[in-house]
Order: sequence, then C-alpha cells, then structure tokens
Amino acid sequence: MILIITVLFSLFYLFQINKMTFALCESREIPEEKQNKIYATVNVLITILMLSLYVEVFLKV
Repeated sequence: MILIITVLFSLFYLFQINKMTFALCESREIPEEKQNKIYATVNVLITILMLSLYVEVFLKV
C-alpha cells in the first residue's frame, strides 16, 4: 500500500514540477529551442529523485 501511495505522489509531484518549469520558461521568455532541453533535464533529475525515493521506501518495507 505504501508503494502505491509513493508512486501516486511521485506522479503528482512530477506534474507539479512540470507546471513550475513551464511558468519559469514563460516568465523568463526562454526560446522554444531551449525549453525542450530544460524540460528534459528537469524531468530526468526528478525521475532519478523519485526512483531513489521508491527504492528507499521499498527497502524499508
């Protein structure tokens, strides 16, 4: 049950981070060409963070 909650929280968190990244790109008027690289970098880093959290929770359960 804890693992399911962790995965749902991770998806919600990733969605919120993407919304904040979009707001950053809009407020800084970052060109479209660079936005794709920013999104990719942020999503990879957040995914690594979420995977490490998932592994930590899984090992403790």
